[in-house]
Amino acid sequence: MLYSVLRQLLFTLDPETAHGIGMAGVDWLKAAGATCLVARPVPPDPVSVMGINFPNPVGLAAGVDKNGEHIDALAALGFGFIEIGTITPRPQPGNPRPRLFRIPERQAIINRMGFNNDGVDQLLAHVDAADFPRRGGILGINIGKNFDTPIDKAADDYLFCLERVYAAASYVTVNVSSPNTRNLRELQRDEALDALLGSLKSQQSRLADRHGKYVPLALKIAPDLDDSQVDAIAALLCRHRMDGVLATNTTLARVGVEGLPNAEQAGGLSGAPLLAMSNAVLNKLAVALAGEVPIIGVGGILSGADAAAKIAAGARLVQLYTGFIYRGPELVAEAAAAIARQRRV
Repeated sequence: MLYSVLRQLLFTLDPETAHGIGMAGVDWLKAAGATCLVARPVPPDPVSVMGINFPNPVGLAAGVDKNGEHIDALAALGFGFIEIGTITPRPQPGNPRPRLFRIPERQAIINRMGFNNDGVDQLLAHVDAADFPRRGGILGINIGKNFDTPIDKAADDYLFCLERVYAAASYVTVNVSSPNTRNLRELQRDEALDALLGSLKSQQSRLADRHGKYVPLALKIAPDLDDSQVDAIAALLCRHRMDGVLATNTTLARVGVEGLPNAEQAGGLSGAPLLAMSNAVLNKLAVALAGEVPIIGVGGILSGADAAAKIAAGARLVQLYTGFIYRGPELVAEAAAAIARQRRV
């Protein structure tokens, strides 16, 4: 109830401004010991994925906390894991504002943020200052390339970020699927992805020896893929023994929002209209992988039933982003409860 009132106030503001205020509010609630005013306790529902023991299967997707500034406050809302980023080697401002647009009639958002972030070193400083990782909390770090790095040199950026974040991360997500960095999705093509995954897995092996621990690597893919592309990506995931895959990122399609205000804005669409498309890719991927690589389901979760549908389609874990904006912290406990019921069936 409290969040619904706060949301009405926040939705009178520019979305990016509102997001900043909302994150400051989450920090204040944590500092005041008042998180219980907006979030319900989440009972333990442990699940082992990628060799990691997650306290519950509901995570926060990358993009909410790009620079890792709010890790402890977000973790207090009951998430089983937190993913921060996308981070790039060097700081960059992202695309010009405005770059974030609501479509409240469909509980959707369009963003063209463009990997705006303060750079990998600043993110690591925030991680070092957070209690959550020190207490054993599961922290994923999502890595990308700088906008001005040529696509044929993109692997250098990913390798640099992987080396820098390896010791601090519970797992690392490789983002090749944002529609808001020019030519980035070309890295999902067969030869480019084969080369990138090969380089990353070799680096992972070297870093595991150096640090004395194995940090899983996951790939985040787009929903705008046909069956042959899904099959090709699945084959590469298996060939390179990737530890996980996140399905999916935002979509360039506008199915379900046609004719609505902001629907024609450039960028990636997320929220309720993405659910069916994301689940279709997730299910095809699950069939193609046949259990060899675990899937984290992302995209369109606005209710507990949506979260359970991801599990039914083949995901082992789920992540929230746009649903968290529209529904607030209560969605975390609702999704966790629905998944617990789904897993008992």
